Amino acid sequence: MQSKARLLGHPIHSMLIVFPLGLLATAAVFDIIGLVGGDTGWFRISFWMIAAGIIGGLLAAVFGAADWLAIPSGTRAQRIGLLHGGGNVVVVLLFVASWFLRRPAPESPATLAFVLSFAAVTLALVTGWLGGELVYRLGVGIDSEAHVNAPSSLSDLHAKERTMHNQGRAA
Repeated sequence: MQSKARLLGHPIHSMLIVFPLGLLATAAVFDIIGLVGGDTGWFRISFWMIAAGIIGGLLAAVFGAADWLAIPSGTRAQRIGLLHGGGNVVVVLLFVASWFLRRPAPESPATLAFVLSFAAVTLALVTGWLGGELVYRLGVGIDSEAHVNAPSSLSDLHAKERTMHNQGRAA
């Protein structure tokens, strides 16, 4: 099942999720560095990374929702997609709460702000696995005709077509 929201032949959702995941996970790592090293500058950096990660997560969610709505009803993919998307909404909400707790003094977050961030990252590992299940096991967002010699998505050829160059090597 191909993604409904595509850019240059590729699903937009999968292009966007790397940013919030990277920002939010790195913010948690920076919190750990700040806690271990006693340098509160890391907490201020985490504060801004969380803000950017929340914005990126909300943007990625729009395209993920568009893809989820295209999944046939009553399928395992639809159920997994609901868990994936719903879980990621919880991840973003946990980071939103952590960010608001940090707002009064980003350089000295309350313990609860750390707990929420670490819980969110843990949950993101689960929702990331669910996203992998959708793509790699259930084929959501994948061209049904994909193969190892498919032409570039930037070409005018459909994935099931082979270029003359690839036909000679496929034999």
